[in-house]
Order: sequence, then structure tokens, then C-alpha cells
Amino acid sequence: MIFKLFKKWSFYRLPWFILALSALSFELAALYFQYVKLLEPCVMCVYERTAILGILISALIAITGPRVLILRFIGAIGFLASSSWGFALAWHHTQLQLHPSPFATCSPYPNFPEWLKLNQWFPFMFQPHGDCSAVVWKMLNWSMPQWLILSFAIYMVIAIVILAGQFRK
Repeated sequence: MIFKLFKKWSFYRLPWFILALSALSFELAALYFQYVKLLEPCVMCVYERTAILGILISALIAITGPRVLILRFIGAIGFLASSSWGFALAWHHTQLQLHPSPFATCSPYPNFPEWLKLNQWFPFMFQPHGDCSAVVWKMLNWSMPQWLILSFAIYMVIAIVILAGQFRK
């Protein structure tokens, strides 16, 4: 039943637009924390922003033609891949915060492929300056990466249901 409903929704632009809007909201929140609250992003934060950007791009691809199977499928696969990658990043980031160690640290420099140097093209958003193990913000006793684990998990479940629904009659 839920697969059928999500498949039906995936044929319309509005749900994909809502997904894109939610991802854009996360990106804007990250910039708010960086430039208004003056919380410097670490390299894991930058990678998590990249995963959110992947969700945004996937939604935009699906918006261009939700009734075209290949565009809808690329959007759903990209959505699942980005949310899964984001979940793994947020999990690792949380482990760095919960169990800080001089032997388990993250690089101060992002490792983007040569063909996608986001930190050079958009340094205002993808240039890290912070420490991955530092907990600089909490809400309800959860740090930012812990909230991202929850957010990416919700995104993953939705992506799985959308993708699984595509194979239902």
C-alpha cells in the first residue's frame, strides 16, 4: 500500500520539489550556523553538506521529468545513494565526537576528486576550518552529526520506499 502511494507520488513534481526544498533548507541552515552563529565547519561537515547537495541535485533531476522513468529512477537512485553516504558520514562524525582520540582524527583538508574541487570553487561553503571531534552545538543533548544521523535515516527510508515502489505494478 505505502509502496503504491509513494510510486504514485513520484510521478508528480510537488513531492520532488518538497524533497529539494528540504535539502536546500539543510544547506541554508549550515550556512546560518557557519556565518551567523560563527561555527566553523570541519571536513566531515563539508562532506555531509556534499551528501545533502547530492539529495538536492537528485530531486532536481527528478523534477525535470517525473513521468519519465529514467529521470525518476536516476533521481531515486541518487537520493538513496546520497542519503546512505550522508548517513555513513554522520555516523563516523558522531563516533569521532563521542570517542575522541589522537589516533582517530579527520583531515583538515577535503579530499574531493580532481574534477570536482568544491572547496576551491565554492570555498564559502565547502572549505573546512573546524575540528571534527569538537562538539560546538547541541539541541536536546544531541550534537549536529547526531541530528544528521536521524535526518539521513529518514531520507534513506523514504528513498528506499520510493525506489521499491518503482518496481510495483
